[in-house]
Amino acid sequence: MRILVLGAGFGGLEIATLLSDEFGADLDLTLIDKSEGFIFGFSKLDVMFGRSTPDHVLHRYAELVKPGVRFVPATIRSIDVSAKRVSTDAGDFGADIIVVALGADLDPAATPGLVEGGHEFYSVAGAFALRDVLADFSGGHVIIAVTSTPFKCPPAPSETALLMHDLITERGLSDRSSISLMVPMAVPIPPSPEASRILLDTFAERGISFHGETLVRGLDPDRNVARLSGGDEAPYDLFLGVPAHRAPQVVVDAGLTVDGWVPVDPQTLETAYPGVYAVGDVTSVGTPKAGVFAEGQAVVVAHRIAAQLRGVDPDRRYDGHGLCYLEFGNDAVAKVDVTFVAGQPPAGSLIGPSPDLVTDKIEFGSTRIHRWFGKQWDGATS
Repeated sequence: MRILVLGAGFGGLEIATLLSDEFGADLDLTLIDKSEGFIFGFSKLDVMFGRSTPDHVLHRYAELVKPGVRFVPATIRSIDVSAKRVSTDAGDFGADIIVVALGADLDPAATPGLVEGGHEFYSVAGAFALRDVLADFSGGHVIIAVTSTPFKCPPAPSETALLMHDLITERGLSDRSSISLMVPMAVPIPPSPEASRILLDTFAERGISFHGETLVRGLDPDRNVARLSGGDEAPYDLFLGVPAHRAPQVVVDAGLTVDGWVPVDPQTLETAYPGVYAVGDVTSVGTPKAGVFAEGQAVVVAHRIAAQLRGVDPDRRYDGHGLCYLEFGNDAVAKVDVTFVAGQPPAGSLIGPSPDLVTDKIEFGSTRIHRWFGKQWDGATS
């Protein structure tokens, strides 16, 4: 049975690893991705704030060697879900099972003025370019803002504000700098009231101005002014924006999306097309767009594919559980544990913030790189 996994992020790597571990050389799985390698979302912030280097945080797919798994570096041109055939710039591929794990594309140009007058920090290129921008920062009003919903990794704007505060403090720029954080939610982490409360207290203690239920609709680069969703304007010296997200066009063209994203069964991750699954940011499954949720969904899909290969009925269902680490600055990290169940309000809890959880976060990254790439990696070392 031929398995085709499109995208080698958290979801694609987890599926390939689990099935390779179980079936070895008997597996026939092709993993396709156009990128040079995998980079954790939190690693982008590490590079952006000068805590690591681009080369250290890049895990090259050329190093991905697993029995039964073939990695193909290619750009996907079309997906025929009925025929289960995928066309790429490296050739065409047929399959019995397709897993769409292509994530969300970023569209900075969708926000007027963002490309000309601001910086986005969600793409690898954008975050890495900001390393030099922040190195030259000499003070002023910094706006960190979301421009559209939905967006990946909801805690990231809060983390960026706190790490920006660290940078300003360490450089002695506090007397001529200020930070405003603008997000569409009423509180920073809606699923966890405890995390939101501690974040809001921390913002207040560090002089970070929090603006909930606010989006930035555009920038006026000539005036260095952000246009807010409520009609007001806000001047800035440095604008760090979360750009608009959308499903990859090749997924839209395949007819997989409804209202912009791929609908799936929330427990099995099956799409409306038999033998076609989707996991992670590309879906509208109802969990946040974050790697840990893609990984949890991938575990379910891998189990269901394995059951099919063995000729038994699958019994694994997605439970909506995930956790994420939250940088609080001052060398402290918190951990948010949350579960999303359809028809119920999400339930979340908070551990920390604490310096002890820095090691926990490093272990989170290193264990996954070891499982996926078979190599040792210390996320704390640059």
